[in-house]
Amino acid sequence: MTNGSKVLTGADARKLPTESRLPPFAQYGLSLLLVAAATFLAFIVSTVVPASGLTLIFVLPVIIAGTVFGLGPSLATTLAGALMFDFFFTQPIYTFRMTNPSEIWAALLLLVTAAIVSTISWQSRRYALEARRAAAQAEELRHLAHIVINGASRDQIAQAAATALSGIFGGPAVILSRTGDQCRIEAKAGGAEISEHDIKAAEGALASGVRMRAETYPHEQSRFDMWPVAAGNTRQYVAGVNFGRAAYDRPPDADRFVEIVIGYLVTNFIKPDR
Repeated sequence: MTNGSKVLTGADARKLPTESRLPPFAQYGLSLLLVAAATFLAFIVSTVVPASGLTLIFVLPVIIAGTVFGLGPSLATTLAGALMFDFFFTQPIYTFRMTNPSEIWAALLLLVTAAIVSTISWQSRRYALEARRAAAQAEELRHLAHIVINGASRDQIAQAAATALSGIFGGPAVILSRTGDQCRIEAKAGGAEISEHDIKAAEGALASGVRMRAETYPHEQSRFDMWPVAAGNTRQYVAGVNFGRAAYDRPPDADRFVEIVIGYLVTNFIKPDR
């Protein structure tokens, strides 16, 4: 390849921003630990602050959980914080009963405030992740375009296309080709493992000329969505993505991204091999 540009392989595929990598039980466990820390802090200041004033302390773990882990842990933190406030700081203490109207009002206000804060924190986090993901996807396409513009070989462009698809969707991707009756793998990325069922699905996509979705008749055991590439010559190509192992669910605009990548393949595969 010219200008010393590097074509990434599957092992080098860039990672998109995703949700927390911690398993759900760890996310909820850490969220409850935040509530425990807030409870300890409330004990420290309870000698100088009335019970109704302690409620704001229990909003802090809700904000942290919503920002770091998402809506579920944040709502769990909301409920746990309200229960800890009720159990330790309202009369009668060490019970879940409340008799003081001002404390009942404070507990209800805590629940409402924490629920609102939880939703806002979750939405802010989601929007931030979506913005980062969109920027990362644009970077994948820019990288692919850079490789094409710099005059890469056909094999290098195929590898770069597979890597771009892997990076955009955060999962395994493959580029296959067929000359005559033989279908072979041109490039893989994201740890893609291709089975005979996937090969059959690729051939089915080429035969029909339309996208072949994974795990659908007549290729129920295929794990890749397959898009046929009309390159305008004797060799045909298929782009595949395994959404079952992707960092995200299959997005509704998947076709748009794949068509952009396929566009780079088509404009170069119609040229003679270099």
